[in-house]
Amino acid sequence: MNKDIVCIGAGYIGGPTMAVIAKMNPDRKVIVVDINADRIAAWNSEDYSIPIYEPGLVDVVKEVRGRNLFFSTDIKGAVQQCDIVFVGVNTPTKMFGRGSGRASDLQYWEATARSIKEYANGDKVVVEKSTLPVRTAAAMEAILNGGTGNGERGTGIKFTVLSNPEFLAEGTAIKDLLEPDRVLIGGPETEEGRRALEAVVDIYAAWVPREKILTTNVWSAELTKLAANAFLAQRVSSINAIAGLCEATGADVDEVARVVGADRRIGPKFLKAGPGFGGSCFKKDVLNLVYLCETFGLHTAAEYWTGVIRMNQHQQERIVSRLFSAMFNTLANKKIALFGFAFKADTGDTRETPAGTVARLLMEEHVRVTVTDPKALDNARRDLADLPGVVYEEDEYKAAEGADAIVLMTDWRHYPTLDWQKIYDSMRKPALVFDTRNCLDAAELRRIGFRVLNVGK
Repeated sequence: MNKDIVCIGAGYIGGPTMAVIAKMNPDRKVIVVDINADRIAAWNSEDYSIPIYEPGLVDVVKEVRGRNLFFSTDIKGAVQQCDIVFVGVNTPTKMFGRGSGRASDLQYWEATARSIKEYANGDKVVVEKSTLPVRTAAAMEAILNGGTGNGERGTGIKFTVLSNPEFLAEGTAIKDLLEPDRVLIGGPETEEGRRALEAVVDIYAAWVPREKILTTNVWSAELTKLAANAFLAQRVSSINAIAGLCEATGADVDEVARVVGADRRIGPKFLKAGPGFGGSCFKKDVLNLVYLCETFGLHTAAEYWTGVIRMNQHQQERIVSRLFSAMFNTLANKKIALFGFAFKADTGDTRETPAGTVARLLMEEHVRVTVTDPKALDNARRDLADLPGVVYEEDEYKAAEGADAIVLMTDWRHYPTLDWQKIYDSMRKPALVFDTRNCLDAAELRRIGFRVLNVGK
């Protein structure tokens, strides 16, 4: 087995992961391939206008691109050249047919598996990097090794399928890769499986302490990814459920979270009240878990995890409801500026962003919506392309001019440092700020003259 690595999929998973693997394994050739020629061209751009905004990623790519990291559309050549094949293609929620709205859409994954089988010129270790339903590896193994039941003959080439789910948080992905809490690799409990497992362990062992590289069977690895994201999503929905109670009773959600998080059995992370979770993983993975529970007849468990999604949706509806009440029970023809559209700071990703839901709910109320964000405006234009009338403005001060209210949706670090007196002076009075991230100095805003709303306060 050679040491070269190919990753099929040059998106949020493949690009950063392979860049760090190349950085920490200078003796390995790492190739990232994709059918999207424009995406590959961006990764290869002379000015490093790479298609993903992630702090620290450009620096890593500059260090290794052309040395031992390469981006290409030649999937066939890369698969034939490398004995270890990572698969990082998109697995969105299926929006048609059986399992619509819950199950993962595996058509891109299956097409990739069939391409690997077609192109392979020798035995390969195939590593699932995308988040996939439990026992998907069995389906991939069946496709690759010919046991499809459709009269399809085997190729004589042996494929060993492993699961190596990613646990990256957008905005800190490079740090998460360089200093992971753990690396999880699941493999078949066979001699071939153990050899393949060790080959992938060796990749990460170049910089990750061995005690942090955890190995399991394939099914445990696949389920662990879904379970980890479901647990994190559940914590977000839980603290937001408490936030509503805090608003009704006069309690302060930040104080409640601080004390609850001081319990070592609970811990402080993911207890920050806000507009709800977004991004490519949480909703998709929880819905996938719901579908799996339903499939295996675990209906009470399915209802439990469905509640996590419902609470998240309710949180965004509550933001608009509170605005409606605070602005004299009418929002029609008022200008509201959304500060931040990315689902979290330090990323341009707008997938499942709470700001998108809030923008749509506001437009239903005939609000004049202006969106500003330092990294996500292009994605916002794409996401809201069906909503004529939304204004997009890079300059926060211009976005606020003449506005009746500002709704801070993303906790970009520079927002608290803005000249809020200047912003107040340019707005229509009474001027309101709804800080859904609780990151601004509410007392100072009130001193200036703003009416202030917070989540959980």
